[in-house]
Amino acid sequence: MRRFLPAALAITALAAASLVAVDTLTPEAVDGPEAQLTAGSELMAAPGDLVWSDEFNGAAGSAPDPSKWTHETGAHGWGNQELQNYTTSRGNSALDGNGNLVITAKRESNGSYTSARMVTKDKFERAYGRFEARIQIPRGQGIWPAFWMLGDNFPETQWPHSGEIDIMENIGREPHRVHGSIHGPGYSGGGGITGHYQHPQGWSFADDFHTFAVDWSPNKITWFVDDVAYQTFTPANVGGNKWVYDHPFFMILNVAVGGEWPGYPDGSTQFPQQMRVDYVRVYDNGAGSGGNNGGGGSGASGRITGINGMCLDVAGAVNANGTPLQIAHCNNNQAQNWTMATDGTIRAYGRCMDVTGGRTADSTPVQLWDCAGVPAQKWERTSAGQLRNPNSGKCLDAQGGSGADGTRLVIWPCHSGANQKWNVPA
Repeated sequence: MRRFLPAALAITALAAASLVAVDTLTPEAVDGPEAQLTAGSELMAAPGDLVWSDEFNGAAGSAPDPSKWTHETGAHGWGNQELQNYTTSRGNSALDGNGNLVITAKRESNGSYTSARMVTKDKFERAYGRFEARIQIPRGQGIWPAFWMLGDNFPETQWPHSGEIDIMENIGREPHRVHGSIHGPGYSGGGGITGHYQHPQGWSFADDFHTFAVDWSPNKITWFVDDVAYQTFTPANVGGNKWVYDHPFFMILNVAVGGEWPGYPDGSTQFPQQMRVDYVRVYDNGAGSGGNNGGGGSGASGRITGINGMCLDVAGAVNANGTPLQIAHCNNNQAQNWTMATDGTIRAYGRCMDVTGGRTADSTPVQLWDCAGVPAQKWERTSAGQLRNPNSGKCLDAQGGSGADGTRLVIWPCHSGANQKWNVPA
């Protein structure tokens, strides 16, 4: 179950150990044999509002959307004695022109292996909601596909204290089985808390697309395959250790080749092997934004202040659709009174802070508009004090880094500058 991290980030690999078995045949079960599907398993609830997605629509051979994904690269074993070198090559990760991302694990002419590992770190990070992907996994001894998450405080907080949620893992020698796990302090590596789902007909998961998801709330994580729940973990499962699933996480897609858990390719393993991803989607599960501050807004109202102590302001105090937003000297008028709504919107005059036209391009202006429940109006407060729009993966930004009165607000790739730091009503 281990999804260890880059050796370059100084994460120490743990020795292999036996799996901790947990029975989760009902949503709240905590003890018993390792979980698998039974006739009594529950169906997935309605997902709530869509807050982020990648549908992987694009021309064949085009790169994954760089506003949503970053490639992690290297050939240092990744703490698991893996064999592959992760690259940025289109030969290892590209769109296929049919609405899929394809991650390809290859054996190169010199006998080495290459693949891809893609993360949403610093582009989309979220606590709570449904995290879902529709995937056709690869096959073969020593092949290790995964859809998983790590805490946004990594690497400042080292693994496993940062937390890990494995939504789906498969090892090639078990074509009919997928695994779901959590890793945290005192329960990591081979000692992670884990269960598995076995295909009801015993067929290989590589034969077709399947939907893999978790529903994550503050004190419960439930795993689903094809909309059927097969296990739930709560703080009661971690044996008195810390439950570290109380802050935003980022998502990861990768295909590893070899490792201590899956073993290594042999003469039966054919290359290349491909993982096809139809979509990745994140929903709020009807619980508000569930954003990078660990949930929707507090409902509190007041000033939002930023660079140079300036206030977030409705330009000219004009209560109308399309009015630009800016920073301005603080006064006490209604144009600077903002509500951090529990649905993840930020409101003034009863209207919402809105990314113009729902666009995702750098420097798209931010305006006031009638609230419509759309992704362009959802905002998440990050642990670094930014306000991120998950639809674009970009942050609210005082344009050009300026702290001057009247500076307009736009979306821009998130960074640590003062012009993206905001103090909000608590």
